[in-house]
Order: sequence, then structure tokens, then C-alpha cells
Amino acid sequence: MIKFAVPAIITRRVVTALVIAFGSGVVFMLMLIEFDHQTSTEEFCTTCHSMELTASPYRQSSHYMPISGVRASCGDCHVSEGVLSATLDHVMGTKDLFKQLFGPDYDNPVVNNLHLPEAAFKAREWFRKRDSETCGRCHVQEAIVGSRADTAKIHKEDAVGKSCIDCHINLVHRKVPGKETFKRDAWNRMIEEEFGLEPGMADKILKGEVEPPEITADVN
Repeated sequence: MIKFAVPAIITRRVVTALVIAFGSGVVFMLMLIEFDHQTSTEEFCTTCHSMELTASPYRQSSHYMPISGVRASCGDCHVSEGVLSATLDHVMGTKDLFKQLFGPDYDNPVVNNLHLPEAAFKAREWFRKRDSETCGRCHVQEAIVGSRADTAKIHKEDAVGKSCIDCHINLVHRKVPGKETFKRDAWNRMIEEEFGLEPGMADKILKGEVEPPEITADVN
């Protein structure tokens, strides 16, 4: 019988340390998975009142009330796949929490809507850099047929080399024009009319020259 000599370096203490390290690693990964799950839910995201303003249009969209019954929650669209990538997204998202705490009063619907375009452009760029990979959690491009005669052809031929977000915007949250056609002045005037503000007040609010009016939004 062949006997293998155990290297002197592999002592009982070393083996014990390796077992503990492995067990700790498993526990840590499980904690990360649970952390990513809990912090990707609508319930968690809307603990900030400003996100309730964002969630209100979402609850009227086909992503929230689909015919199929398959509901996409916040994390399904806005958090990358994979525990490490998802954790990184959450860590990077802390800068938004910093802005919420120390920046403009995003809980105010006037301020929230004035800053919405920049948030929309940033989100669209996030999708574009990742080739809209989170869309693939529910949608398979090659399997899209649609109700129109040319839908399948568009997704199989015209969409080659494009990301979902290049064509599909304003599906879930409040509609914001594309960055190329967006006009800040027109947007400000629209917000002033919507909330009954004096002409030019939106510009002053953005510059911090005046305080925004106290307005309570209906987020149901």
C-alpha cells in the first residue's frame, strides 16, 4: 500500500483555520445574496419618499400590471445580475443616498421633477453601458413576436447592434424626452404650469435662489 506523507506545514491548526475560513466565506456570500435581495425590492427603495414619486408612474405601467402577471420590481431592472455586480451597484448607489440626505429636497415634487431629466439620462446610460442586460431577465429578443406584423422583423433585423434602451424609453417612469432632443427651458415651463408656479421660478429653484413651494404629491 502506498502511503502519502502529509507535509509538515499542514497541521491541525492550519486545517482548522482553512475550515473556518471556508465556512466564513460561505456565510459571507449568503449574507451578500440576502442583502442584495432585500435591498432590491420596491418596499426597500420606496422607504425614501422621493422614490415614491418615481414609483407612482411605475405602478400604472405594464411592467407593474402586465397581462402575463410577471411583475418586474426595482431590482429586476436597475440591479445587475450576479451577487458581486449587484453588491457593487448597491455600493455605488450610496451616492444617491448622500444626495438625498444632503442635496436638494427631492421629497418635494417640484424639485423632484425639475431634476428628473438628469436622473433619466443617467439611468439610460447605465442600461446602455450594460447592453440592457437586465431586460434579458424577462425578454428574449429572438422570441419577440408582438401584435404588429413587423414587430418580429424589427427585433431580428433592424435592432441588430442596438441595445434595448436605444429604442425603448419612457415605458415605466414619467416620460422624459431623449437627451438629444431635451430642452431645459421647455421642461421648466411645463413644470411651472403643472404646479402653478410663476414664470421663471423653476430656473430660480434649480439655481437655489428661492425655496420651492411646499407641495404634497399624490403618490397613490
